[in-house]
Amino acid sequence: MIKYTYIIILLLVTGVPLHIQAQFPDGSGAGNQRIIEIKGSVKGKENYEPISGVEVSTDKGAYVLTDIHGEYRIRVSIGDELIFRSPEFETKRHRISSDEDVDVLVEGYSKSSSNRSRSKILDDNKASKHQFYLDSAYAYQKEDIEKSIDFITQSIAQLGKRANKKQLALSMTALGEVYQYHQQYDLAVTSYKDALKANKTSKTTLLLGKAYILNKNFEAAEKVLSPLLKVKNLIPYQQVQLYENLGDAYAGLKEFNKAIDYYEEGLLVAKKNQMAPKLIDLNSKIADVYAIDNKTIEAEGFYRNSLKLAANEAPQRAIQEKEKVADFYNKKNRYDDEIQMRKQSLNELKKIPKAKVEFKKGITIPDSITSQRINYKIANAYISQDKYDQAIPYLEKSIVEADTDNDLIVQKDATRKLSEVYEYKGDFTKALETYQAYVSVVDTLYIRKEQEISRAARFNREISTKQSRISGLEQERELSQSKYALAVTEQQLIQESNKRQLWIIYSLIAGMLLMGVSTFFFYRSNQQQKLANNLLALKSLRSQMNPHFIFNALNSVNNYIAKSDERSANRYLSEFSTLMRSVLENSEEDFIPLSKELELLSLYVKLEHSRFPDKFDYQLEVEENLDVSAFQIPPMLLQPYIENAIWHGLRYKEDKGFLGIEVKQKNKETLQITITDNGIGRKKSAALKTKNQRKQKSKGMGNIKKRVAILNDMYKDKVAVAIANLEADGTGTKVVFTLKKMNA
Repeated sequence: MIKYTYIIILLLVTGVPLHIQAQFPDGSGAGNQRIIEIKGSVKGKENYEPISGVEVSTDKGAYVLTDIHGEYRIRVSIGDELIFRSPEFETKRHRISSDEDVDVLVEGYSKSSSNRSRSKILDDNKASKHQFYLDSAYAYQKEDIEKSIDFITQSIAQLGKRANKKQLALSMTALGEVYQYHQQYDLAVTSYKDALKANKTSKTTLLLGKAYILNKNFEAAEKVLSPLLKVKNLIPYQQVQLYENLGDAYAGLKEFNKAIDYYEEGLLVAKKNQMAPKLIDLNSKIADVYAIDNKTIEAEGFYRNSLKLAANEAPQRAIQEKEKVADFYNKKNRYDDEIQMRKQSLNELKKIPKAKVEFKKGITIPDSITSQRINYKIANAYISQDKYDQAIPYLEKSIVEADTDNDLIVQKDATRKLSEVYEYKGDFTKALETYQAYVSVVDTLYIRKEQEISRAARFNREISTKQSRISGLEQERELSQSKYALAVTEQQLIQESNKRQLWIIYSLIAGMLLMGVSTFFFYRSNQQQKLANNLLALKSLRSQMNPHFIFNALNSVNNYIAKSDERSANRYLSEFSTLMRSVLENSEEDFIPLSKELELLSLYVKLEHSRFPDKFDYQLEVEENLDVSAFQIPPMLLQPYIENAIWHGLRYKEDKGFLGIEVKQKNKETLQITITDNGIGRKKSAALKTKNQRKQKSKGMGNIKKRVAILNDMYKDKVAVAIANLEADGTGTKVVFTLKKMNA
C-alpha cells in the first residue's frame, strides 16, 4: 500500500521544511473557537502529482473532496481534527492549531513513474476528465438541469464500456442529486439505486433514504436507512443526517415516539460536534412531532429552543423559525401570540434584502417568507378574532406588496379576504369593488397557471429525453439527431414560406405594372401563382402530418419506458429511428415509389402490433407478379387510415381483430389498395371519443383530403379514396385507394 506523510511529520522526521502560506492576522491562539478557512493540497511526494477525490473532513462534520488539482478548502475551528481519507493511502488525522494551510505529501504516489503501465496512465486521464465533467455538472445543477445532465452523460461516456464501478457510482449519484434538487424524486430514487449497484457508499444510501422521504415513501426510507445504524465509520455529520432522516421516516409513519428518539440521538451528536444549524433543525422537528401528537407544552418548549438557537444564525433562518412557531400558535388559536411573532418577523425582514421569486423550466420556486405573506397571515389572525378594522390595513398592505412582487397567489387570496371583510362590515360598495379586483387577479392568475403548466410539460419532456440518454447513449443520439433534423426542416419551411410570401408580393406588384402590356404574361403569372400556392399548401399540410405522426410514435416509445421494459424500448427505438429516417427522407416529395411507402407501412404496423399483440393480427398482401415500383403515391397517405383502424377500431374490440392491407392491379394503368379492419366500426368509435378527440381526428382527415385534392388538381386525378363500413351492421371499416400511374 502507498505510504503517506504529512508535511509536519516530514519536518520532524526527514527535515523537509513545512511551507506556511498564511499566518494568524490577529495572533489568536489554539484555543480560539472562531471559524476559519483552511486550504491546502494533497500531492505525491516525489513529483508533486495532484491526488483528486481525497475525502477531507473534520470531527465536527465539515466535508469536502480534493479537486482535479488535488486542492481543497474547508471551514474549521481551532482545535478541530482534520481527517484525510482515500484508497490511495491510509487515513491520517491532524489537529488544527492555527490557520496555516495544510499540504499533504504522499510517499510513493506518482502517475508518471516507470512502474506504471501506459494503460494505467490512460485510465488516470479518463478519471481526470470524468471528475472534470462531474464538477461541471454540479456547477450547473441549480441553474440549468439540461447542461448538468449533459455533463453527467459525458462523464459516463468517458468511462467507456468497461466503466470503473466507483466512478460510475459517482456519476449516478450526481444524477440523483440533480433530479432531487429539481423535485423529480422518482428519477432520483432510480439513479441512487443504480449508483448503489455499482458501488455501495454511506453517502449514497443517505441520499436514497432522503429521496424516499421527499417522495412520501416512508417505509422504503426506513428499510434503506436502518442498516446504516450498524456502520461504525460514519463521520459525525453523516450520523446526524442518519438520525434526522430516520426521525423523518418514523414521523411520516405516525410512530412519534420512535421519531423523537432518533431526533434526540441526532441532537446529542450535533451538540457534541457543535453543529448549530442541525441543532435548530432537530429542535424544530421534535417540536413539530409533539405538536402533531397534541403535546402542546413539550412542543412549545422545543420551539423556544429552536427560536433561541436560530437567533444566532442568519436572519433568514431566524425569520423562518419564527414563522413556523407562529403557524403553531395559529393552529392552537393563540392569535395574539401569533400576531406578535409575525410582527417581529416583519421588522426583521425589513433589515435584509428581499428574496425574489424564480421561474425555472416550468417549476415555480417562491420564497414563502415574504412580507406580503406575513401581512396576509396577520390579517387572518385579526379576522379570526372579528377585529376587521385592524385586519384591513394589513390586507391592503399585503395586496400592494404582492402586486409589486408579482405574487398573484397572495394578491388573489388577500383581495378576496378584503372583499369578505368589507361584506362583514356591511360596506357592500367596497366589497363589490374589491371582489371585481379579485376576479381580475384570478383571470391573470389563470393565464399564469396555463403558462406554468405548459412550461412544466416542456420540462418533463426534456427530463424524459435526458433520462433516455443515460439509459442508452447510442439510441438517444439518433433520436436527438432526428429531433434536430426536424427542427431544421421546420425552420427551413418557415424561411421558405417567408421567401415565397415576399416573392408573391413582388410578383403581384410586377403583375400590376405589366397588366396592360400583355395578356399572355398575365395568364402565365396566374398559372405560376397557382402552382406556387399549391406547393406551399402541400408543404404546410405535410409539416402538420409529420409532427402528428412523430408525436404518436414517441408516445408508443414512452409507454415502454414507463413500464421499465428497457429491452422492448431499445428495440422499439431502433425500429422507430429507421421509420423516422424514412419519413424525413420522403417529407419533401409529392410522390414516392409505392414500394417505399409499403416498406414504411410494414415497419409502422409491426411497431403498433408490438404494442397491442393481443388486440389484432395483420397481413400485408401484394398481388403476385405486380410491379409496385411502376406506381407512385403521396408519402404518408396510407398511414393515418391504418392508424385510425388500429387506435379507433381494433383497440376497442373485445376479442382479437384483424387488419388487412391488400394491393392488387385493377387494370394496366390503375392500382387498387384496400385497407380493412373488423373493429367496432366508425359509428361506435365516434361515440366513444371525447369532443377534443373528434376535433383532432376531423383535422387529421381534413388534411389528407386537402392533400389529395391539391395533388389531383396538379396531376389530373391520380388518387381516389373511398371509405365504407365493412359489414352491414356497421362494424368494421373498409378504405379503398385507387392509384393511377404517373404517365397515364
